[in-house]
Amino acid sequence: MPTLQSSSSQLHSSSSPGSVSSPLRRAVGSAQRALSASSSSSTNLPWDDRDDRDSDQASEGVSDSLSADESSDFEDSLRRSVKKRAAKRPLKTTPVAKQPKKGSRMVHGNGQKESESSANDLFDAVKAAKSDMQSLVDEWLDSYKQDQDAGFLELVNFFIRSCGCKGTVTPEMFKKMSNSEIIQHLTEQFNEDSGNYPLTAPGASWKKFQGSFCEFVRTLVCQCQYSLLYDGFPMDNLISLLTGLSDSQVRAFRHTSTLAAMKLMTSLVRVALQLSMHKDNNHRQYEAERNKGPRQRAPERLESLLEKRKELQEHQEEIEGMMNALFRGVFVHRYRDVLPEIRAICIEEIGCWMQSYSISFLTDSYLKYIGWTLHDKHREVRLKCLKALKGLYSNRDLTARLELFTSRFKERMVSMVMDREYDVAVEAIRLLILILKNMEGVLTDEDCESIYPVVYASNRALASAAGEFLYWKLFYPECETRTVGGREQRRSPHAQRTFFRLLLSFFVESELHDHAAYLVDSLWDCAGSQLKDWESLTSLLLEKDQNLDDVQENTLIEILVSSARQASEGHPPVGRVTGRKGLTPKERKIQADDKVKLTEHLIPLLPQLLAKFSADAEKVAPLLQLLNYFELNIYCTRRLEKHLELLLQQLQEVVVKHAEPAVLEAGAHALYLLCNPKFTFFSRVDFARSQLVDLLTDRFQQELEELLQSSFLDEDEVYNLASTLKRLSAFYNAHDLTRWELYEPCSRLLQKAVDTGEVPHQVILPALTIVYFSILWTLTHISGSGTSQKQLLSLKGRMVAFCELCQSCLSDVDPAIQEQAFVLLSDLLLIFSPQMIVGGRDFLRPLVFFPEATLQSELASFLMDHVFIQPRDLGSGHSQEDHLQIEQLHQRRRLLAGFCKLLLYGVLEMDAASDVFKHYNKFYRDYGDIIKETLTRARQIDRSHCSQILLLSLKQLYTELLQEQGPQGLNELPAFIEMRDLARRFALSFGPQQLQNRDLVVMLHKEGIKFSLSELPTAGSSGQPPNLAFLELLSEFSPRLFHQDKQLLLSYLEKCLQHVSQAPGHSWGPVTTYCHSLGPVENTAEARPQGHPHSKRRRIQVHSKRNKEDISSSREESLQLNSIPPTPTLTSTAVKSRKPLGGLEEMEEDKGSESEFPQGQLLSDTQRSRFSGPQHFCTPRNPSGPDLGNRLTRLSLMEEDEEELKIQDESGEEWQDTNEQPSSHSSPSEHGLDLLDSTELNIKDF
Repeated sequence: MPTLQSSSSQLHSSSSPGSVSSPLRRAVGSAQRALSASSSSSTNLPWDDRDDRDSDQASEGVSDSLSADESSDFEDSLRRSVKKRAAKRPLKTTPVAKQPKKGSRMVHGNGQKESESSANDLFDAVKAAKSDMQSLVDEWLDSYKQDQDAGFLELVNFFIRSCGCKGTVTPEMFKKMSNSEIIQHLTEQFNEDSGNYPLTAPGASWKKFQGSFCEFVRTLVCQCQYSLLYDGFPMDNLISLLTGLSDSQVRAFRHTSTLAAMKLMTSLVRVALQLSMHKDNNHRQYEAERNKGPRQRAPERLESLLEKRKELQEHQEEIEGMMNALFRGVFVHRYRDVLPEIRAICIEEIGCWMQSYSISFLTDSYLKYIGWTLHDKHREVRLKCLKALKGLYSNRDLTARLELFTSRFKERMVSMVMDREYDVAVEAIRLLILILKNMEGVLTDEDCESIYPVVYASNRALASAAGEFLYWKLFYPECETRTVGGREQRRSPHAQRTFFRLLLSFFVESELHDHAAYLVDSLWDCAGSQLKDWESLTSLLLEKDQNLDDVQENTLIEILVSSARQASEGHPPVGRVTGRKGLTPKERKIQADDKVKLTEHLIPLLPQLLAKFSADAEKVAPLLQLLNYFELNIYCTRRLEKHLELLLQQLQEVVVKHAEPAVLEAGAHALYLLCNPKFTFFSRVDFARSQLVDLLTDRFQQELEELLQSSFLDEDEVYNLASTLKRLSAFYNAHDLTRWELYEPCSRLLQKAVDTGEVPHQVILPALTIVYFSILWTLTHISGSGTSQKQLLSLKGRMVAFCELCQSCLSDVDPAIQEQAFVLLSDLLLIFSPQMIVGGRDFLRPLVFFPEATLQSELASFLMDHVFIQPRDLGSGHSQEDHLQIEQLHQRRRLLAGFCKLLLYGVLEMDAASDVFKHYNKFYRDYGDIIKETLTRARQIDRSHCSQILLLSLKQLYTELLQEQGPQGLNELPAFIEMRDLARRFALSFGPQQLQNRDLVVMLHKEGIKFSLSELPTAGSSGQPPNLAFLELLSEFSPRLFHQDKQLLLSYLEKCLQHVSQAPGHSWGPVTTYCHSLGPVENTAEARPQGHPHSKRRRIQVHSKRNKEDISSSREESLQLNSIPPTPTLTSTAVKSRKPLGGLEEMEEDKGSESEFPQGQLLSDTQRSRFSGPQHFCTPRNPSGPDLGNRLTRLSLMEEDEEELKIQDESGEEWQDTNEQPSSHSSPSEHGLDLLDSTELNIKDF
């Protein structure tokens, strides 16, 4: 059938005229009122001219006979349906009606109590989901046959109860009121306090309700398809009721009725498909009977087939009429509903219709709804669109009918690969894979090139999907596996080599990334068997005429190492996120088998690979990493010791030949893996290690003597000595070389460097690390209380001597030596801090070391000179200079982190943290996270001391600025404005728990007042004290005070000012600003009491109070507004309520500090007069019912509450303070403007 058709006898009356005429008229009236205009709950979507075309789709894809110039075609169908029809004889295949079962629910009357109890029984049975749904529907059918009105009323009340409404439809309402009046009456009774209803309610009892509800609707249609489905009374009235409910402003009504209507439509589509199949069978039977000869032909059978065909045609027309009514009355309005769950339901169901009944629904007039909704702002809706399209494109027979849709929306589908939601982007790529497979030539090279970079995405699911697309586009056509007899043949070596050459070509020529490990991980799920073909990989590397250049060889080795790591460990590369927690037993077994195969294949070949590429450091380092992924026991179990000997020889040659850190670290780690005492070959490896270290030590001793005896060394001698020290340092990091006694010669070398300055810096750097490792390995030998005091004192002496050497190196001219000395010194001080005796190690107390004041000051000075320097702006990030800058930034971050650890572990005085905190605002982009974490930990250690350090930081900055610029016009300088921003950030760090911080903030104000008046102006001068401008910085902490404390501080300030001479009639600006900050206009402490629970549904009731507080605290929150990240587009429709607030605060923030107080006070008074009255939020009463307007306003708000709070929760980072217990009963109204910045808001409160 080409389209859904409707006939003149679309809806007919029941066999009981008296009980049907009134409901049908009520249905007509309800449809006229419900569908005369667009739903108030719909949102206009901005794509093309979709709103103008909503009426066109009626004539295109729904019905050719319905009028397209009216928006309420359902009304016409209902008007035409008033004509009565003769009672129809059911199909011959109709089963015999079942007898009432024992204990079945049956309604024998039409009283209200019986109806309510029956509906409740039906609802409870569906909610429990324990009984057979078919039996439940059969029981309802039995009750319906006993009394049609009471049975239908039971079904109606079931749907009403499923919406979460406790109101019921009584027989009197059913007889005397129209559907719209019934819905209006139920809306007035829908006064639940909670925003939850059965479809969204939390709890285990409600989790399965939606599935049971949908199953009930499906079973209802299935059991009625041979009888009641074609009786005009129940289905027509049910569709009319669901259509009216789906247009309600109450979200629960709209959501539940839309779900029921769409599931009802899906079940009708299944019935229509069965009818279509019956019609085809009937047509074949009729043609077969008619083509028989005159003697064989049976006229009675022809007549019965014709009668059955007519009956099937009538049934199909009735089903199509119902589907037309549901589609035009519900789907057309609800697919663009404001609630994303409703939109998702509509799109999911239309996808099912297209797949199951493609003859009628797979047309452009229906596909356009999915195409338009691809632009939906909500993740779940876009996801449903893509899944619906996947079901269509996966069927090659349907793709020919999708050509126009594909050409129209292909650009959007390709762009969704970059969707902000990872799961949506994954589904978009999988959809494009189906298009690539089933529609040749549709995706252009430009479309594919926009997908290729995604193989390097950080999300593994997304990268894996892109890898699959890449495989089907580039690799599969060239490396396709032939199948013989239904079995997949083994890939030929030529096909495997072609695969690796294509992989090399893509990675090298695309120049999208520097590391092939991410490409291997992306292709692992779809091409894992090819990537695990280590035989082909190694043959490509070892053959002489492979025609590979240097870059291709490096890439191929990286692919080999990456595939080995992926096979043996199963973890994605660093930085790639995966949602999996572990491997299944089957996957672990495959992983173990792959590891054995890898080891068996590479053990003989690894020495050959090392021998071939031994001269190239870039190739040798990753090859040595292969030992990390070997099953090393195989050397013993398979008797492969000869290959182990070859490996040790090549390893020794590599170490002696190279001095690059990467190669030396890889070689030392490889030897460490082999030097495990549990292996039977440990003695051989240990002997080889001793030989190597002996060789390096002998070289070092000879070269050291030459250096100590001569005053000049040429470049070759310096290089040889530095290379030997680098090799020893790398091995000392992984192996215990204590018995070679390297501490003394290296200490003498360093001492000469400090005394004479003649030792090259290339030699000093590895010598420092060797002494450092020597001290640490000696510390590991000290175990238990049996250690002699002499050993402890000897180690302590070595450590102190090394610290003095490092302290001397801090003043070296070479920055590399300074940074290395700082790193080693900070680590050593942390190891030998008081923390080392924690955990029952009190015997180590003699080793505890406290640095002297001079060392502490030198560490702080180094930090100022090497960390808090203003870097140059980065360019595009791709140049060599940009990479160098990024590396330098990471090094500075490591230096700062080391210094902060010394502060937090008590090695340095906590007051030294002021040198770090005072740069919090200026270097927030580079070090903000480190400084913030340090500030949090310092507050956890000592809250009072931490607040004093914050004040000390401001004092230091102010004093430095005062010495540079002088006291005149100080508060107008940009540097002073930066100090105010820093003070504001410090104030926000105290968090919302003002009661806990009350004493700290008051003490901070008092100390600040003392500092501002500590230096008096010269005698006889009318000028202000030089530190007086510090009061403006102090005013940033005033919003954290309680009203009583503000009054006390004002009195304290007046007493202090009495000792300062001031010209009469002239007030100093900083004093005025500070007094204004202590005035009542900024008093927000008492406006935000803690510990009073409020439901978030009650936000509207306290909105006037919030507005008053928001305006009055605008000065306090100016930084918070600036710190809010811009709200991303297409995320929510609820942010519009915050715009006036933000605009007002930004207007106030631009004013000068002296004019803020009177203007803010005027605004506060105005707001108080406007919002204090009860009439501000009064809603005009609806004449149709008492209090309906207020209730509808409150109920409609629950659609936006959760989205608003979600946006506010994501507006910034919350200040975490583990010492402060968050209030579990706070509400948005208690925070006022704090909703605009999460440093003031505990997100968990919501």
